[in-house]
Amino acid sequence: MTGRGADGPGTDTSTGAGTDTGAGIGTAVGPDTGLDYVLPLRWEEDSGLDELTAYLRGLARHARIIVVDGSPGELFDRHARRWRGLAVHLRPDGDLGFANGKVSGVVTGLRRATAEHVVIADDDVRYDAAGLARVRALLEEADLVRPQNHFDPLPWHARWDTARTLLNRGLGADYPGTFGVRRSTFVRMGGYDGNVLFENLELIRTVRACGGREARPLDLHVRRLPPEAGRFWSQRVRQAYDDLAQPARMAFFLAVLPGLAAALRRRRHRAVLTGAGLAVGLAEAGRRRAGGRRVFPFSASLFAPVWILERAVCSWLALAARLTRGGVPYAGRRLRVAAHSVRWIKRHRRPGTDPGADPDPDPAPNRGTDRDDRRSPDAGLPRTGAARAGTVSSAGRVRLRPGTRPSCATHRRTA
Repeated sequence: MTGRGADGPGTDTSTGAGTDTGAGIGTAVGPDTGLDYVLPLRWEEDSGLDELTAYLRGLARHARIIVVDGSPGELFDRHARRWRGLAVHLRPDGDLGFANGKVSGVVTGLRRATAEHVVIADDDVRYDAAGLARVRALLEEADLVRPQNHFDPLPWHARWDTARTLLNRGLGADYPGTFGVRRSTFVRMGGYDGNVLFENLELIRTVRACGGREARPLDLHVRRLPPEAGRFWSQRVRQAYDDLAQPARMAFFLAVLPGLAAALRRRRHRAVLTGAGLAVGLAEAGRRRAGGRRVFPFSASLFAPVWILERAVCSWLALAARLTRGGVPYAGRRLRVAAHSVRWIKRHRRPGTDPGADPDPDPAPNRGTDRDDRRSPDAGLPRTGAARAGTVSSAGRVRLRPGTRPSCATHRRTA
């Protein structure tokens, strides 16, 4: 997820961690709609506070809001005053030391959630009542719901980045800044690994590895505020690094520059133009899917060749960062792993917790991870009073021992 908080420095888990303001743990804030809304954020400045507060006021009529706030102390206190009575407002729990602070915020929020149906959203996502109702309805059958984000308003750099969305739609589905998730599924999974860069994909793959069902409604369009142009540029290499978790995709983008250079050297300009035309055509196919023309302008399709060229350049920079620097910087640390494969997640889940799985007493080495990832902190949903590690309390929250992997304790439904 890539909102203001998601792509900023990691969530603060050292000062005032786990402190609720405005409402205590489990306090009902907002109507009893059967839907909780978890909003992790970390801000360094408050220019968007009035706009976000207005959004939360409208949102509070439709969901119970949990804001997990890793902002510095002065900003945190200001948020607490503005959101008192509007949301459960708290810091990330101190026992979560994930390198990707966004995951600490998500897990903290899911610990406090009381509804079975939960929306997780970046601070730049803007749902309307119909969108929330649709997510909740889909969660009656699915374990994970992937809505379709769209930028509004649409400055030039948002149209540029929308080309990526359209290409993803043309080939399957996009990766949004928001999900709907069943809390029982999240508890059964034991959370997900927070020492990866592409935490969205890690969550999706963990649900799949645990036999969950995923809904991808391409026509569920959820508005998202575009980043500032400077922030857009700062995200280019880091977003390209995400493709290391999708080897075929990464290989394609790494091949673009050599192929383009060879074509230009041989003066095959028609081939270059044909490739650009195919990119526009694929993006336009994605735009026309599932009512996309209502929210995606045609001009965004024209940016597809530009975006592919950008990703081709940044993919080489991302690969260089992986090979020479051990990853990309994130919140004062360096993340090596973009996301784990479904096979890796299945192999490294806790042995014996799934009645339908064969225990693996000698798991394979932790390939493709850095040292921090091998000793992941508590990935589960903890802190339930007297509940001991590895047990489920009366509140239904699982407490896992530090260093454990997602457990996939039982299969409720199949994908």
